[in-house]
Amino acid sequence: MEIAIWIVSGLLALVMLGAGAAKLFVPREKHVAQQPWAGDFSHTQVRLIGVAEVLAAGGLILPRLLDIAPILSPLAAAGIVLLQAGAASVHIRRKETFVPNLVIIVLAGFVATAGFLGF
Repeated sequence: MEIAIWIVSGLLALVMLGAGAAKLFVPREKHVAQQPWAGDFSHTQVRLIGVAEVLAAGGLILPRLLDIAPILSPLAAAGIVLLQAGAASVHIRRKETFVPNLVIIVLAGFVATAGFLGF
């Protein structure tokens, strides 16, 4: 079970880090062209979402890796569930696909649940 948690956490961290970095470093015009939902939000809001995603990626891996407050990893996963639920609601409202958000919610839910149960 430990190996599964590490694999899923690593994949989630990579996804969140990539998504967050894109929101932080890709110019707004290019980001809106690639991700039309970003046009509904201010530049600052998109950047704050990116910061939350980058912090979530670190929160998934670093506490368990360093064995410092490892309870923070399932809390980060629970935060990802909430973040992706918000993202899914935006995509539903815009009549866009939200399947990737659901996949991330399931994976993050697995990590959060396993972490809270002590695996």
